[in-house]
Amino acid sequence: MDEASLRGLLEQLRTGAVSPDDALRRLRRFPYGDLGFAKVDHHRVLRQGLPEAVYGPGKTPSQCAEIVGELLAEPNGGPVILSRASADQAAAALAAHPGGKVTGSTVVWRAAPLRPEQVAVFAAGTADLTVAEECTATLAAFGFAPALVTDCGVAGVHRLFAHEDVLHSAAAVVVVAGMEGALASLVAGLTAAPVVAVPTSTGYGSSFQGATALLAMTASCVPGLCVVGIDNGFGAAWVVARILRRVPVA
Repeated sequence: MDEASLRGLLEQLRTGAVSPDDALRRLRRFPYGDLGFAKVDHHRVLRQGLPEAVYGPGKTPSQCAEIVGELLAEPNGGPVILSRASADQAAAALAAHPGGKVTGSTVVWRAAPLRPEQVAVFAAGTADLTVAEECTATLAAFGFAPALVTDCGVAGVHRLFAHEDVLHSAAAVVVVAGMEGALASLVAGLTAAPVVAVPTSTGYGSSFQGATALLAMTASCVPGLCVVGIDNGFGAAWVVARILRRVPVA
């Protein structure tokens, strides 16, 4: 339940369009729904402006389906995201709650209305696509239509320059890169838009499962570059959404 829906419920209660008992039933899940094995945070969208997501790893398929159902039961609760889902988890959640859109290991129900801001996601290599697609799927859930530019790493930097129009028209940019992570500094030095860098665990030799890219990005000489954790495409999308939700929609 977000601020607008809560205000609407209070107004309906004031005018008599909703009875006190009906209002109480709707508020019973507020601020969280207790499923026994999980306390589903309906209050998060009111506190943070973005709803809770369901993180798949460590949960059974039936638990994923039940949590998704609890989130969908709030009619004005915003988008519902099942993240890092296995095939069995996604299948169980979709069987119980049809209509979700699957992108890689991310399933989205009830995506937010389309926003006008342009967001660009640059994936350094094809091996980074899994993380980039997690980011684009999450951005789409929040109402953005991200442009995904693939395989444009610094080993062939001309491939990036072929997409400068996408870069310069973006209100926010996400860079997904493994190896030495150099693409993030390059992109951040070319645009005035906020840039969120996602180090990935891809790479040869001393990449150390993404630690090298992470350290390189946090040591960037470009001021203001934001860096999230290794392989955290979901978190990068959240950063972008938090920044841009402060921008009024025309």
